[in-house]
Amino acid sequence: MALQTLVKVSNITNLSDARYCAGMGVDLVGFVMDKFSDDYMPAEKLKEIQSWLAGVQIVGETQSSDYDEIAALLQTYQIDLLQISEPALLPKISALGKPIILKLDSDSTYLEDYLKLYNSFVTYFLIDGQEMTEFFLYNLKEYAFDNPVILGFGINTDNLQQVLSEIPIKGIALKGSHEIRPGYKDYDELSEILEQLEVE
Repeated sequence: MALQTLVKVSNITNLSDARYCAGMGVDLVGFVMDKFSDDYMPAEKLKEIQSWLAGVQIVGETQSSDYDEIAALLQTYQIDLLQISEPALLPKISALGKPIILKLDSDSTYLEDYLKLYNSFVTYFLIDGQEMTEFFLYNLKEYAFDNPVILGFGINTDNLQQVLSEIPIKGIALKGSHEIRPGYKDYDELSEILEQLEVE
């Protein structure tokens, strides 16, 4: 199954989400490596989930700003890409050999500076935020024209096609959800967007 644009689904916590995403043609599936997070995915559990997956790339997600801690995570986790949220780790962290996704806040005063400074060190910039304003969308056109941007917020079934047609983003990022009970999931929001992205 093919989708109109690159799709990353973050914060995956279970096999159900991971297999659903793989089956729907999602490109990148993200798992949180930070123990303090509610969405923490132990390395052994991820390895088990990976054995059921095909055709997707695994993203290890961390909020850590500690280089040594992240280097240790990369020894433990078998991932294809590394997602970090601390720009100061660049360019040093790129020497560890994993393609980098740098997660940035849309409200950051330094957003434009980060895009210019770190463009050559990352595979994608994932821009996340709270509210999709007209002002941000106006700036996003310029950001996405010059940089490999994945948009991580403000996307819904009403504005999806307009955003994709008007703004040259590389893709979108959605979030997984916790199972209601083992093996039972409510996919409504996620599936509506993915179904709208399906290419015949």
